[in-house]
Amino acid sequence: MGVDLAPQTSPEAIRVFTRALLRDMLAMERLLAEGHIESGIRRFGAEQEMFLVNEAWRPAPVAVEVLEDLNDEPFTTELARFNLEANLSPRVLEGSCFSDMHAELDGYVDRVRAAARRHGSEVMLTGILPTLAKSDLSLDNITPRARYYALNEAMNQAGGGAFRLRIRGTDELMIQHDSVMLEACNTSFQVHLQVSAEEFAHFYNVAQAVTGPVLAACVNSPLLFGRRLWAETRIALFQQSLDTRGADLHLREMSSRVRFGGHWLERSAVELFQEDVAAFHVLLATPVDEDPLAVLDEGGVPKLKALQLFNGTVYRWNRPCYGISKGKPHLRIECRVLPAGPTTLDEMANAVFWIGAVLGVARKYPDLTERMDFDDAKSNFLAASRLGLRSGLAWLDGESGPSDRLVLETLLPLAEEGLSGYPIDGDEVARYLSVIEERVGAGVTGASWALRSLSKLKKSGTRGERLAAITAATVRQQVEGTPVAQWEAAQIHDAGGWKHHYMRVEQYMTTALTTVNQDELVELVAYLMDFRGIRHVLIEDSEHRLVGVVSYRSILRLMAEGRTPAEAEAMPVSDVMVRDPVTIAPETTTMDAIRIMREKRVSALPVVKDEQLIGLVSETDFMPMAYHLLEERLQGT
Repeated sequence: MGVDLAPQTSPEAIRVFTRALLRDMLAMERLLAEGHIESGIRRFGAEQEMFLVNEAWRPAPVAVEVLEDLNDEPFTTELARFNLEANLSPRVLEGSCFSDMHAELDGYVDRVRAAARRHGSEVMLTGILPTLAKSDLSLDNITPRARYYALNEAMNQAGGGAFRLRIRGTDELMIQHDSVMLEACNTSFQVHLQVSAEEFAHFYNVAQAVTGPVLAACVNSPLLFGRRLWAETRIALFQQSLDTRGADLHLREMSSRVRFGGHWLERSAVELFQEDVAAFHVLLATPVDEDPLAVLDEGGVPKLKALQLFNGTVYRWNRPCYGISKGKPHLRIECRVLPAGPTTLDEMANAVFWIGAVLGVARKYPDLTERMDFDDAKSNFLAASRLGLRSGLAWLDGESGPSDRLVLETLLPLAEEGLSGYPIDGDEVARYLSVIEERVGAGVTGASWALRSLSKLKKSGTRGERLAAITAATVRQQVEGTPVAQWEAAQIHDAGGWKHHYMRVEQYMTTALTTVNQDELVELVAYLMDFRGIRHVLIEDSEHRLVGVVSYRSILRLMAEGRTPAEAEAMPVSDVMVRDPVTIAPETTTMDAIRIMREKRVSALPVVKDEQLIGLVSETDFMPMAYHLLEERLQGT
């Protein structure tokens, strides 16, 4: 996905591209069989994805402008206009390689931060931005590049309908969206490890085995649209946001494009590519002018453009990658599970931990797949995603226990041992692994810090203010560089004042709605108003579409008409509700909402999106604003 594609999705273009893809597969088999893949050297690399946020700590769609300002090759676009990416230089495992990469990473983030500030925004490193709203995911915010429009078109064609999310944690989230922009909720710190062709299968299996325990110590994405979901909600969100499988296929077994895998790898990297070609249709096509077999016959190194483009549309959490470095072809394992943040120090510690764990376990357990069932590795991955350090995980020979104990007692020593086999400066490994040790020992991950902060803010401000406070406190402590294990909880004043959090109604609207069906009794509505202490009850049909509103005034008017108790008790809601009520969208500005209320002489506005009821804004919701304005005015006199 690194080239700017024209959106070629026609059947003819797909057929031509598929032919090129199959020839690339044959070339890959020859590269392995003839010993062309580089060996004898251990390199690693990384990619840093990041969010841009505005002064209200909400998404800032200025990535294109920031990148034009930077005008440098390491930086590139992402799907959304509020995301961007920096590609770090590959390094050999030797000397001060980790601190050198860390310094490069800090330099890149500082450069982006400086450019972002020139455009009224700030950089934030996190798996999912807490203040992100569904309205931010409109196609207005897609990065204006041909490849992203092509991806959206192809995924919509493949899925045949809306993308649906259903994630259960402490809270539950059920939504649907009409584009691939849900993917833009995620940012990660992707780590690459170069391996030889001969060792690829074993190292890949080890990477699968350690993914769960490593992730448990690195979770940093507990919030999505204000809901408390998984410790690493990115995992569920990313899989569902790119899931093109139909819900009407019942028990047919089909693979998701975002997946962990279904079994241990037996022979080589080719198996993974073969499985993906067999399981997934080609989504995007681009002209390929290379004949890879002819290039090999002439003693050259093929680029395998078709295979690389196709591989970029299949999202294994541990993904095989082919590349060319200094004229030599190589293979890498790309770890995609690690989230961005909480700090660059935490990210580098996560990378060192993952690399060391893979190297250490690979050396100590050459018979890994005989001592651990693949289903245990997959279950570990899901358990760690949901619960982080609170998860219980399986390990070799049927052993199981708390994830923190597995990390501290088994994997950290193995990671240190695995890295000891390379000429790395002595204090390099200790420095970064100690960050993991402190974090796990204290039981503080980015996810647990955010949830603890949210809990302490429970009675302060609006939901929007609380999420902004967490975002602001994250950015502040990222800049300071303190590892997350030592972070202070967010405070409501971190949000920067109340005004930024009443800009749009979605920031403070009521989403815990009291609704009834139009065929229900009016008496039930009166009971609900009294019980809930509310003045409006919304009337919706079985598809959650708004059909009317009953207000407290409607009930009083009914009583004033002199209806007998029997008549009132038997009356359906449809007889007293206001039909076709005035509604607004979640992205409506507060000033527009107030103007509409005045013009239409209503005291509440249902909030509707895609014909479905999602919230309510009433006069009561404006009381905090009135309080703050009055307080400021009185203090100013």
